[in-house]
Amino acid sequence: MTGDRFSVEGATAIVTGASSGIGRVVAEQFAADGADVVVCSREQENVDPVAEGIAESDRPGSALAVECDVTDRDAVVALVAATVEEFGGVDVLVNNAGASFMAGFDDISPNGWQRVLEINLTGTYHCTQAAGEHLKDGGGSVVNVASVAGQQGAPYMSHYGAAKAGVVNLTRSLAYEWAGDGVRVNCVAPGFVATPGLEAQMGISADEIAREDVERRVGTSEEIADVVQFLASPAASYLVGETVAAAGVPDVLESPDV
Repeated sequence: MTGDRFSVEGATAIVTGASSGIGRVVAEQFAADGADVVVCSREQENVDPVAEGIAESDRPGSALAVECDVTDRDAVVALVAATVEEFGGVDVLVNNAGASFMAGFDDISPNGWQRVLEINLTGTYHCTQAAGEHLKDGGGSVVNVASVAGQQGAPYMSHYGAAKAGVVNLTRSLAYEWAGDGVRVNCVAPGFVATPGLEAQMGISADEIAREDVERRVGTSEEIADVVQFLASPAASYLVGETVAAAGVPDVLESPDV
């Protein structure tokens, strides 16, 4: 196997939630590898610097910034149309847009519950369905970004955990449906990642993390981007419907007393 199998060179990729954190690094890494990327977020002013940074760098891939709220179906359809108009198609869709807040279950309002599900789960549905026709044209790849919270549960983030559990199940279910159309659907479930959001909440900066350390529970956006690129690349050709947990040192459950 050669390194080319891990490349996304020549692909056109849509990356949602790309104004910062994991989404931004995914877009930058794809462009560095020779992919054309469409980066989107809810505010144009937040995503323009990402595309401009790619254009001004020596990365071979091109970038297009599009304002898009993934909960707005019309905006998502426009996002896909802009991608096709600019680059001629869609080969990879990275559903990374997400949001949450911490609250006990009793304190989550119906509006708060609905909003978290709309962004994390319904947004993934909108983007995937809207891009489906183009992904099936020649065989594409969908990489959903879920969370270990969707696999293990998350106290004080039950709305987020439920939404991400839906993303994990959607990944598995859709993988069966679209495999016959040549589309691979997979998922990555990050644990704690040193994004600007985590730094604001917990004071943990990416600058404090050594990637060579194995015994740790906080990762970097680059490490998640590596998994996303692998899942999008030909190297993952036999992975269909899988969710890859990227969460550092695994939790160890104590054995019950006998």
